[in-house]
Amino acid sequence: MPDPINSKASPDTIEAVQKLLADERYVADRSLATVLFLGLRMGRPLFLEGEAGVGKTEIAKVLASGLGRRLVRLQCYEGLDVASAVYEWNYTAQMVEIRIAEAEGMADRGKIEAGVFSERFLIKRPLLQALEPDPGGAPVLLIDELDRADEAFEAFLLEVLSDFQVTIPELGTIKAPEPPIVIITSNRTREIHDAIKRRCLYHWVDYPDATRERAILSAKVPGAPERLASQVVAFVQRLREEDLFKLPGVAETLDWAQALIELDAVALDPDIIDDTLGVLLKYQDDIQRIEGSEAKRLLDDVKRELKDA
Repeated sequence: MPDPINSKASPDTIEAVQKLLADERYVADRSLATVLFLGLRMGRPLFLEGEAGVGKTEIAKVLASGLGRRLVRLQCYEGLDVASAVYEWNYTAQMVEIRIAEAEGMADRGKIEAGVFSERFLIKRPLLQALEPDPGGAPVLLIDELDRADEAFEAFLLEVLSDFQVTIPELGTIKAPEPPIVIITSNRTREIHDAIKRRCLYHWVDYPDATRERAILSAKVPGAPERLASQVVAFVQRLREEDLFKLPGVAETLDWAQALIELDAVALDPDIIDDTLGVLLKYQDDIQRIEGSEAKRLLDDVKRELKDA
């Protein structure tokens, strides 16, 4: 948990947001910094869509780190329900408590029920944790890959996103004293209901252009040789123009650069590209399409492009 002494006030300008992200080695364009600034100032959740690996989840992490806030992450998946996302009761402990009360001769069922449905038997899941007061300031709540959850689960989020509260029948309504900073991500494997989107500010996180991706690589993999880094970025940019099943994201660019450094590479050549394509591409059909002559062709284009730059 972050130290409350180190927690920071929200940035008061778009430029301050960009600096906060840059200090955490996240290279953002102005449009992203603008929507983050507005979300923080207006207290609105942010809905970030984009392809996998473009840095959506990282935004929540760097915000939490940069602001000195606790990060609460809800990783979505098929079958996610209230018990896993909001709360559930510790039934085993409740049964033990009931048996102890009965053994001690307690006959008042109302008192027993009130005792077992108290907060000490409540297991708090991420959404409920994010509503709790925190001396370090409201946490950053990351609802990651909402598109992986069932559509019915979205209904559970409406009360949280509208009023920053949840209702527990046995305890009543629990409302956040200070709304959390909410980041929702989606890889767009399915459409998210409009009721969720209306409660959020929206931003599409796209693949970066070559200049920004080069800056990202410098920030995240500072040990990459200049020539190698330039070729890696240019090659990945070229790959994204190909008709592949899954285009490489920024995460793959960084992994590939790190892998090449581990192999003591100082520049790309056809053999090392073929040997390491599995770091960059995640489907065999894509690898087979690119390896060999196609990889050499792309590399030749990259070398001409960098030579003429």
